[in-house]
Amino acid sequence: MFALVDGNNFYVSCERVFRPSLNACPVVVLSNNDGCAIARSNEAKALGIKMGAPWFQIKHLAESEGLVALSANFALYGDLSDRMMSVAAGLGPRQEVYSIDESFIDLSGVRGNLVERSHKMRARILQWVGIPCGIGIGSTKTLAKLANHIAKTAERKPGSYREHLAQVCNLAALAPAELEAVMAATPVNEVWGVGRQISKQLNESGITNVLELTRLDAAMAKSRWSVMLERTVRELQGTPCIDLDQAPVPKQQIACTRSFGHPVTEFGDLNEAVTEFASRAAQKLRKQGSLAGQVLVFIRTSPFRRDTQYSGSTTVPLRRPSADTAVLVNAALAGLHAIYQTGFKYAKAGIMLLGLQPDKVQQIELDLPDDDEQEDRGRLMTTLDTLNQRYGRGTVLMASAGLAGDRRSWSMKQERRTPGYTTCWEDMPVVRA
Repeated sequence: MFALVDGNNFYVSCERVFRPSLNACPVVVLSNNDGCAIARSNEAKALGIKMGAPWFQIKHLAESEGLVALSANFALYGDLSDRMMSVAAGLGPRQEVYSIDESFIDLSGVRGNLVERSHKMRARILQWVGIPCGIGIGSTKTLAKLANHIAKTAERKPGSYREHLAQVCNLAALAPAELEAVMAATPVNEVWGVGRQISKQLNESGITNVLELTRLDAAMAKSRWSVMLERTVRELQGTPCIDLDQAPVPKQQIACTRSFGHPVTEFGDLNEAVTEFASRAAQKLRKQGSLAGQVLVFIRTSPFRRDTQYSGSTTVPLRRPSADTAVLVNAALAGLHAIYQTGFKYAKAGIMLLGLQPDKVQQIELDLPDDDEQEDRGRLMTTLDTLNQRYGRGTVLMASAGLAGDRRSWSMKQERRTPGYTTCWEDMPVVRA
């Protein structure tokens, strides 16, 4: 048995923890540079706001409907996610953190009433962290994911099952007739692993809801569509095909890209941005215990502006795989020098680390003259990561990154960002008696 614990409208819920006045108000959280809605409260959804809706198209609702828009505060969301996951881990013996707001829990061997236990866990997460969540339980991960969707939408559906399935749904505990009714009322596109194109093809074949997909022959799903859909069908039929992944597979590439808050024309500003992006990627690289063999860097103008367009990229190979920030930054800046052209208004830049391999695999070669990469600076990099983790991102920077903070001309627009209530000492809420 598996359970999926999922925070409701997670980014919005995080903002409401420290601003209770936002409860019952339509709220959206905006993407980088305050571009589009990436999270919506139920009240915002009721206004017809779609996921990804551009801010300029919905900002009129701020006056007419009281819509509140906030800039993304990812440091806050990450911290509250860690707290939520640590509490949710008490639901069962094994946990897989699937995303910032979702985690699978293995319920094998857990005794007692699983629905009652899940309701108590929901209450604990709400009391200790402040995040409302839904919990779905099933004999496979796909069924648990489906149960979670049903738990979060049961109140809005007709039928006798809507009340006792709200927020916590255990598909394995339902009577056959009730299970069929729930599946028949759920569109096929709500199944984990069924994308837009597959959903469209299934609908054209007469398969519109989950019950019809569950009754599909698995071999036919494989021959007509794909192995992935076959696996999904078998999981819906109760045959586990996806195990719990407690140790995430190391990424095969690591990227750090950002759109600028304002057009950038000067090479010095691009130099700072690329240095910052390469430094962040290097920290992620060391965190997963890998080395990079190549560094890709790109810059481009905005296709949405009526300016002269330019897009350039290049890949710089390293003499030997490395996780040293200085080595990766130097390679990225060398690539930037090669692709930079004057006279353009750049809107975005980024770097990507390629050719990743475990840091336990070392490339050994004879010493070469003036080979600065020979020095082992693993302890220095560990110290760098420790300081930035303890005192905040940007505490120690490469000199070519310039000064941290909003004074950088390429910094993202975050005009509506709330304080770092749990990640910054200066922003910590103070209660006075």
